[in-house]
Amino acid sequence: MDLGTVVGIVLVFALLMGAMAMGVGVGAYIDIPSVLIVVGGSIGALMVSFKPAQMKSFVKIFMIAVRPPEEDKIELVKKLIQFATKARKDGILALESEVNEEPNEFLKKGLSMAIDGNEPDNIRELLEIEMEQTSTRHKVNGSMFSQWAGLAGAMGMVGTLIGLVAMLLNMADPSAIGPSMAVALLTTMYGAIIGNVLGTPIANILGIRNDEETLVKEMILTGIMSIQSGDAPRALEAKLLSYLPPKERVSQYN
Repeated sequence: MDLGTVVGIVLVFALLMGAMAMGVGVGAYIDIPSVLIVVGGSIGALMVSFKPAQMKSFVKIFMIAVRPPEEDKIELVKKLIQFATKARKDGILALESEVNEEPNEFLKKGLSMAIDGNEPDNIRELLEIEMEQTSTRHKVNGSMFSQWAGLAGAMGMVGTLIGLVAMLLNMADPSAIGPSMAVALLTTMYGAIIGNVLGTPIANILGIRNDEETLVKEMILTGIMSIQSGDAPRALEAKLLSYLPPKERVSQYN
């Protein structure tokens, strides 16, 4: 679980509710019509913007931001070097049993193609296509949240206009002005909260997750190409370590 994302979301809502409680109380900021306009309206507009299959994955995509699949890059480097060492010593066919048990599907597919004798260019082309398509899907998924941020803000403004119209039409009735003004102001607040606490930050962290996954797949692709071409494990390690931050570049051969 990504504690940074979870703690950040909880902290923002805790601070907001704390500030409300120290003022007039949290209850004053709860308005059902405003919730219907902003939350219901923005989700409805989001359903127009994306396919039903994509909307079904909305919660699942959110959980990726909170609980992303993690790949230990240091362990990945060690694993690829082990594969390279064994392939160089016993031939690439010696990796078949280990590849069949490999949990990383991208690595398993690439090494299986290499073991089956596919040409390097064919392996690279197929894996690069898969990387590109996966990244494209992730970007579309992330855009759902950036779009939600914009739609929530827009629906907040719509709610403000609705509240102002209701207020102006009931100027003769002072008791009706308060509820109308509450809708006008709270819809803007709800839209701002959704956009700046959930929508935009989640879209941003999903973009970071996508970049991290792409980096791991580039490392795997580099490893597969080196293993197939019979590169020395030390040379492969130098290539793989270049993908890591300097402080994490610890060679096994030092």
